[in-house]
Amino acid sequence: MKLYLVMAMRKPAFDTSVIAPHKAFLDDLRERGLLHLTGGFADGSGGAYVLRDVADMDAARAIVATDPLAVHGCSDLVVHEWNTR
Repeated sequence: MKLYLVMAMRKPAFDTSVIAPHKAFLDDLRERGLLHLTGGFADGSGGAYVLRDVADMDAARAIVATDPLAVHGCSDLVVHEWNTR
């Protein structure tokens, strides 16, 4: 199974009002079986989530583009294909 690690780092002008829509986005991914893990960093700088059962990198990037963090431009999101052991 391919996994895609999404790193979400907050920008200086981060808008906290986007947190609830972002969590709803993650809940929807979980319900659809596309979310493996998620969590925020202890220092508050951002967080990460892991997509699963996604066809390829283009599909992963398309999903991430709909994340409210990306839509509102308040975080930098980077997607990596993640090879785990």
